[in-house]
Amino acid sequence: MNGSITPNQIKENNRNLIYHYIYTNSTVTQQDIAYHLRLSRPTVAANLNSLENEGLIQKNGTVTTEFVGRKPAAYSIVPDFRISIGVEFLKKELKMIAVDLYGKQIDCLTYDIIYENTDAYFKVVCDKILEFKNHIGLADEQILGIGFAIQGLVSSDKHTVQYGKILACTGLSIETFTKYLPYPCSFIHDAECAAIAEIWITPELKDAFYLSLDWHLGAAIISNGRILAGKHGHSSTIEHIQARPNGALCYCGKRGCAETLCSLNALLFSSEKLEDFFKELRQQEPLTIKRWNQYLSDLAEMINMLHLVFDADFILGGSLAPYLCENDIAFLHKKIRELTPFEEAQDFLLLSKMPWHNIIIGAALPYVQMFLENLPS
Repeated sequence: MNGSITPNQIKENNRNLIYHYIYTNSTVTQQDIAYHLRLSRPTVAANLNSLENEGLIQKNGTVTTEFVGRKPAAYSIVPDFRISIGVEFLKKELKMIAVDLYGKQIDCLTYDIIYENTDAYFKVVCDKILEFKNHIGLADEQILGIGFAIQGLVSSDKHTVQYGKILACTGLSIETFTKYLPYPCSFIHDAECAAIAEIWITPELKDAFYLSLDWHLGAAIISNGRILAGKHGHSSTIEHIQARPNGALCYCGKRGCAETLCSLNALLFSSEKLEDFFKELRQQEPLTIKRWNQYLSDLAEMINMLHLVFDADFILGGSLAPYLCENDIAFLHKKIRELTPFEEAQDFLLLSKMPWHNIIIGAALPYVQMFLENLPS
């Protein structure tokens, strides 16, 4: 069997190397590419012309050098050559975002729409996506795909909701959307979306436990820079660990799950807003302080249990993350040290670097990743 590399493979490899070098370094010259990739100037020039003609890259001014003569042209990628869209279903809202090839937000909209597990509702969602696309001024061929963040577990092929009790959408098929939308579509567990966004913004992140402290509790295990799905697709569903067997009723039907202790629904009263709670907390309202300390104590107990199993950094994300201060983190560390049998260094609790729009951005990013890994030839 001949294992030699063909000229076409070499040509494709050079093309990919050049594109990714430009992508990583933002603005570069032909000389930069030739020097750092150790490619001949004619090879670089031919590939730059090809990539520019295809619309993948663009000339972006000139670069000043120490040499006398004409300034060399600078090249950058075209960030909106392709776009990905993330959509999130919530009980009372529909959120969507469009991101470019750097994962940067182009536009974001929120609609006050009550979720219904009906074809009429899904048709409205698809209509809103198409309106959103037209509002931004995108052509169909620009759209890489649409990721739907769902409050539930999804199949390995991302086509079916396998467990969706929060929205009563178990069994929902992606075909419900693809029959109205001419783009690739997929479901992604919302906590996984948030973790994907965290990995994107922190490429050096290898192993971590991501906690989504939101209206519903969620988590994702990051192992070797990737999300760990598990054999049956329900790794890191810590929200259903029974911490108080005789406690409050969880939406799963069991009692005392971590969901009933560490979610925002557990912390706040039914009509209470998160910002109002923290306004009272920072004003030292006694009953609010008591509720908050109890919440943090329950959270510390859960983190300690998980940290005994997975000794890695714990990233605190979700809607709660922007409100956490140094005193709150110190409180968690103190409680954890009281619970753990080991000497616990105060270095493993981290705040999310992407606390805003992380779920819908994370829903969009897999299509961007696929594009970058498989450039069109």
